[in-house]
Amino acid sequence: MVRTGFRMEEFERMHGEIKPESRVHHVNIHDQTGFTISDELLAIFVPIVLYWVCSGIYVLLCSFENYRLHSKIDEDKKNLVSKRAVIKRVLFNQSIKAVVVSLLFKVTGSNSGDVASPKPSLMVLARQFVTAMLVFDTWQYFMHRYFHQNEFLYKHFHSQHHRLIVPYAFGAIYHHPFEGLISDVIGSALTVPLSDMSPRASIFFFSFATIKNVDDHCGLWLPRGSPFHIFFRNNQLYGSKYNFATPFFVHWDRILGTHMPYSLDERAGGGFEARTADDNKND
Repeated sequence: MVRTGFRMEEFERMHGEIKPESRVHHVNIHDQTGFTISDELLAIFVPIVLYWVCSGIYVLLCSFENYRLHSKIDEDKKNLVSKRAVIKRVLFNQSIKAVVVSLLFKVTGSNSGDVASPKPSLMVLARQFVTAMLVFDTWQYFMHRYFHQNEFLYKHFHSQHHRLIVPYAFGAIYHHPFEGLISDVIGSALTVPLSDMSPRASIFFFSFATIKNVDDHCGLWLPRGSPFHIFFRNNQLYGSKYNFATPFFVHWDRILGTHMPYSLDERAGGGFEARTADDNKND
């Protein structure tokens, strides 16, 4: 039998040790084909994929009436826009954001693939995440509040989001594209540099923010199954004159007097309903 394999150790025993600079290094297939997936590209598209995956999971959970914050009848009758129109607008908004963020990466010259930077410690990553949440929350709060309180902006832009009177998961970013650019794109563009977050870390942060946003709009309350309901307060149940904070903390509402407390009570027909203190007084 002819032996086809040949180990480096046997060659060195026969001919002497080969100097390190003379060894042949294995080349990654990505280097050979020129095909690479950058962190920037993943930061753009991973949150989009997660948006639809998580939305699909919540849509399936909506079949359990005991978890719903609104009845299926209300969802079908009260909403002022069809689900088909919502899907088309959300896909359009995601496409616009992907193009704009790609251009921003090019303009800022971010290229994580050229230089191997040292990995940050867990403490540094934790600090970056907390800073990013605070920065993103701050931008989102003041923009959300301004879009509500400015008559022109509400009438021509933000009112589109409230056509979904009874919210559901994949309608989380159903809004006017202009509002998406102001709130989401500019907010994201400020969050990354102010938190000193790398493109790779931003993949995880914006994926987390996306899942939280979908959860906020899903129209479900999973008291024992959702970590978001344990660590964060969903503040979007009353969002006309109060509760503008999104997506993580409610401190700006509390500081500036726009926080409206509410309780979740079991609905007679199954599921839950949100009730403010004034609702309870009127009963």
